[in-house]
Amino acid sequence: MLVPHHPSMLIAPQNTSAENHDNMEGQKQLHHFDESLMPNQSNIPSQFIWPDHEKPCLTPPELHIPPIDLKAFLSGDPQAVSAICAEANEACKKHGFFLVVNHGVDRKLIAQAHKLIDDFFCMQLSQKQKAQRKIGEHCGYANSFIGRFSSKLPWKETLSFHYSADKSSKSVEDYFLNVMGEDFRKFGSVFQEYCEAMSKLSLGIMELLGMTLGVGRECFRDFFEGNESVMRLNYYPPCQKPELALGTGPHCDPTSLTILHQDQVEGLQVFVDGRWYSVAPKEDAFVVNIGDTFMALSNGLFKSCMHRAVVNNKIVRKSLAFFLCPNRDKVVTPPKDLISNENPRTYPDFTWPSLLEFTQKHYRSDTETLDAFSRWLLEKNN
Repeated sequence: MLVPHHPSMLIAPQNTSAENHDNMEGQKQLHHFDESLMPNQSNIPSQFIWPDHEKPCLTPPELHIPPIDLKAFLSGDPQAVSAICAEANEACKKHGFFLVVNHGVDRKLIAQAHKLIDDFFCMQLSQKQKAQRKIGEHCGYANSFIGRFSSKLPWKETLSFHYSADKSSKSVEDYFLNVMGEDFRKFGSVFQEYCEAMSKLSLGIMELLGMTLGVGRECFRDFFEGNESVMRLNYYPPCQKPELALGTGPHCDPTSLTILHQDQVEGLQVFVDGRWYSVAPKEDAFVVNIGDTFMALSNGLFKSCMHRAVVNNKIVRKSLAFFLCPNRDKVVTPPKDLISNENPRTYPDFTWPSLLEFTQKHYRSDTETLDAFSRWLLEKNN
């Protein structure tokens, strides 16, 4: 039986000796909540306070990003396709963010998924810890990445799990049953369906990106057909000092493409032209952004942009994030048509597992991740 609980108070770890290091097998991973402190505590633990130059701007201007009508694009109408590709091209070269509307994903399914976020994160901690994220892994339940890092901690809880587009597997259903038990069969069923919808949506977006870059509809769609992706549920509790903390620190996604559905609470911010902008939630739209892996696939033509999540002191914020990743055996290399004297090769060939290993064990993701990874990979191979 699921045991409901109240939204929790994030408490910092006791051991803070190791800075920015997730390979900490010798240390116990600490995850502790104390809801009784929430209404009374006026300060937050120092590990959650970000440096002055990274502290949030709580009233930024709104970033106006184009709404891409996916239904119109997939209709094949030449005029619609041309106009939509032009909009996508401008956004992806400038900051890599756009909205997708008329996406065909069932609204009831989206609502179910959001409801289950509440159901999961409002459970007793002991139940959530059945899915505890193990050190060195990137899936499971995590509270502020305690155990990976000891400073600049994000004010959030997450649950992450794998999705495989292999039709013979039901990887998400199996995850919830095997890790959480029979009571979580509905979670597995809903999120299996949600991930399948995201995988289908991502392939349509890949057709758009292929047309936009001039390499055809099939090029990237075929590359991601058998994707092995990651689904993450994000839960940002209220914070007494939102001006000092961040829900998620500034970073670029190392994955290929992120498809995000926000609830109606603002929090996503994007760094463009030297300043932070907010991305307003839109119930009928997904926020899509280019990740580092696709930036490499596009030979640097499309940008993976720095973004973050801020928190507030009044209400929980929730989001659903699907991170599209290629099959582990696929080699990430740009199509020949995107390489020229004017735009020579920018990054070496790699596979997604090698970039994932780098970001999980050697480097805390930021705007320089892909460059740092390229240097690391060349040194490793030599």
